[in-house]
Amino acid sequence: MESPFYLLMSLKTPRSYEPFGEFNLGFDRQSAYDLFDSLDGNPTIDDRCPFHIDLIETVDALPEKIRSKCCKLEELGNNMKLIALETFRQKNLEEE
Repeated sequence: MESPFYLLMSLKTPRSYEPFGEFNLGFDRQSAYDLFDSLDGNPTIDDRCPFHIDLIETVDALPEKIRSKCCKLEELGNNMKLIALETFRQKNLEEE
């Protein structure tokens, strides 16, 4: 059975990182990995990082974090544009 993938966006608060957005990437593992790899950010996470983007796979109905990136506000904005463009492409420009 295929597992769904999604991106989870989190922002730093005084106590922890709080999720504030989620993007469903569907079931295509390679497409999910390719999109995540193309996002701006640093895979090294530190406590000063204002935003996290996590690639999540749902395995046996439980979320499993695959990879994470730390990004600044400008990088997050660029990433949102890229995610929207790729989602549009996948949903509207399917190969026949």
